[in-house]
Amino acid sequence: MRKNVLSALCLLMGVVTLAGCSNNSEPFEEKTYTPDTQISKINLDVRDREIEVALSEDEQIHIQYSENSKEYYKIAVSDENVLTMTSKSDKEWTDYIGGKASAEARKILLQIPDALLENLTLSTTNETISLSALSVKGSISISSNRGNITFETLDVGHALTINAKNGNITGTVAGSYDDFAIQTDIKKGNSSLPDQKDGGKKILNVSCNNGDVDIEFVP
Repeated sequence: MRKNVLSALCLLMGVVTLAGCSNNSEPFEEKTYTPDTQISKINLDVRDREIEVALSEDEQIHIQYSENSKEYYKIAVSDENVLTMTSKSDKEWTDYIGGKASAEARKILLQIPDALLENLTLSTTNETISLSALSVKGSISISSNRGNITFETLDVGHALTINAKNGNITGTVAGSYDDFAIQTDIKKGNSSLPDQKDGGKKILNVSCNNGDVDIEFVP
């Protein structure tokens, strides 16, 4: 019995030691990225990061974020002027001991000019996505797994697609109810939208699993 207790204590001390040695304690460096070319589409596909989208004050695109050698991002602009930002990680299993990075280090602030982008695509896990009132010429697609999605008045030229799992969807859409063909798939939650509505020149597609949907239209 005493031997088992000693073994357990040694194991616990080993875990604590590994946690203390974890590179998770490596500080994050705050950075800003501004593309030097005209951007038509933006695609942010990240993990365990909060995404906040706001309007730019200088008609330029800016991304504010934090990274270190273990948790960082790949940012690129294609020949078609598509800006992409994806999560990258070089973490060992010991780096997962000791908890997450601070909330400040896990936040991405995307600032975009109003009504200049064709498409905007946002995806994350375990965190929220929030957008201020803004317009795009084409489509907006938003997806969060285990996080809420909130937005002020979104104005789209073609389609708005929102997908949440284990989180709520709340916001307003520019235009009248009759402007949109609506398709919703709601599981384990309440919704202010009908399951299906035909007609309308634009598309609103919403899916939510284990969360509520509250979307209003603003003419």
